[in-house]
Amino acid sequence: MSSVLKADVLVVGGGTGGTAAAIQAARCGAKTILVSEFPWLGGMLTAAGVSAPDGNELAAFQTGLWGQFLRELQQRQPEGLDWGWVSFFTYDPRIGAAIFADWVKCLPNLHWISGYKPQAVIKEADRIVGVQFTDFTVLAQITLDATELGDLLALGEVSHRWGWEFQAEFGEPSAPIAPNDLTQTYPVQAPTWVAIMQDFGEGAVAPEIPVPPIHNPDRFIGAWDNYTPEQFLNYGRLPGGLLMINWPIRGNDYGEKLDRLIGSETSQKEFLQESLWHSQSFTHFIQTQLGRGYGLAENIFPTSHTKNPQNSAFALHPYYRESRRLQGITTIREQDILPITGGRVAKLPINAEGICEAVAIGNYANDHHYPSGDIPLQPKSIRWGGRWTGTAFTIPYGALIPASTDGLLVCEKNISVSHIANGATRLQPTVMNIGQAAGMAAALCAQRGCQPRDLSVRVLQDALLEDSQASAAVIPLFNLTPDRSHWLKQQRYYCDRPEAYPASGNCPVSVDKQSTNTTNSHSQFSGIFHRLGEQDYALTLTEPLSFAPRTWKLVTLNPETDEILLDYETEKPLTVWARPNFSGVWLLVFRVELKG
Repeated sequence: MSSVLKADVLVVGGGTGGTAAAIQAARCGAKTILVSEFPWLGGMLTAAGVSAPDGNELAAFQTGLWGQFLRELQQRQPEGLDWGWVSFFTYDPRIGAAIFADWVKCLPNLHWISGYKPQAVIKEADRIVGVQFTDFTVLAQITLDATELGDLLALGEVSHRWGWEFQAEFGEPSAPIAPNDLTQTYPVQAPTWVAIMQDFGEGAVAPEIPVPPIHNPDRFIGAWDNYTPEQFLNYGRLPGGLLMINWPIRGNDYGEKLDRLIGSETSQKEFLQESLWHSQSFTHFIQTQLGRGYGLAENIFPTSHTKNPQNSAFALHPYYRESRRLQGITTIREQDILPITGGRVAKLPINAEGICEAVAIGNYANDHHYPSGDIPLQPKSIRWGGRWTGTAFTIPYGALIPASTDGLLVCEKNISVSHIANGATRLQPTVMNIGQAAGMAAALCAQRGCQPRDLSVRVLQDALLEDSQASAAVIPLFNLTPDRSHWLKQQRYYCDRPEAYPASGNCPVSVDKQSTNTTNSHSQFSGIFHRLGEQDYALTLTEPLSFAPRTWKLVTLNPETDEILLDYETEKPLTVWARPNFSGVWLLVFRVELKG
């Protein structure tokens, strides 16, 4: 007879959202059990190998557990975080996994059990009270579905969606009017089985990458046609010569018969094996085209789950971009993530009682992956800080709560969101924010003996904003970082008065003087400032003269520096403190020298 464990909060799935949820619930004092399939926590950020996260990169959006994770990465990776050009944060996934493991170890009321998948959901009427695993059962007041594919939704027969919605359902401007070849071929976005390659250096001869049983190199021809080989490889460059291979253009996205992911265990294993072979085939193609100076990295991912030691270069599981999606109290649609006309932010979610329901923030563009190519989507990007970024939006609490099932919250790609809007809500920092909100809500419900649908969203917002270890923004404000004295006041103000939220995303208060905080990783650069266009800047160096190339793009994540660059006169001398990124050929500016 299997053992029965009891907890206040049960989190099933150790991915990005589940890890954040379990840590947050336990930090709030809830007796928490986290059950994961894999030996690493963090999901997309670690076990799936996507150690180049997208979105929430601006300093004002680096809050909550996401911000704490970035600060810890900076401490543990002294070489810096800006190595590739796809993200401002590229890191060794082993470091990310170690951070999450250490955080869990610090919480005696958090019990982590790895190596198990859920087998059945235990229900009493319309309430989930526990989950059965192969060797044990966990009973809990609140259960969180943090699985990569929304497994508990299926096991518990909780209403959910899989696939596309058409325009008649939600009125989304980018949704197709009727089924077509794309919607029938790719019911969800394609996953990617990420590989980590190694740049062994000039003259080196790496071991030959073996050809997998299924190998068709023709499918990769033209993968980097619009890039130089160096630009292609630098896309996801990590420290130590590591290269993250997560390439969408004739690369290792894999979308053959995606319905197998939610079919039988046999069909799912078949898809996963093909996906892994497809990624191995791509790395073989890269090596044959670009030379034996590039090979598979060694000893990156644990291999206890496989008999093939070469799999240490391949992630523990695919990077899933889409899942079964809950049918919740609130469903996030495309129009809920698009900016207000003439603005830079989406409107705040307001429920029928006039209450703002925002509990997490995101700002990535709407990014969809299909092997056949991009689909036309409504634009949601802006120029900010000298570069492109996404317009900001929020996640409403009702998207985490089933429409009619109690005892359950969701906190991964499985939130209540349309297929179209999922392209923006699925990104790693946003999912981490969602997990933190769900973990906080679960702990509050356990303490108060209430169901998630009965928890005051205002109570949840205050708990997130006032968290002693990782206070999390719930309102996106471009020009206000959480270290400013009036941050909490402004966050609460717009929670209470959502109708006053400015379309610019800037709160109407004076921006504090720019920080003078620089570190040894920031160097001084002087030169001539060039305004190339709207939010498009460059600096031609006069000092240091030995630095190459001479002209660099200027980008920043700080609101104070952004305001200075907006007004700075072109063709004038400028001195900045910055970190050079050789992959992107930009200077990430932390401070500008202002004279007078």
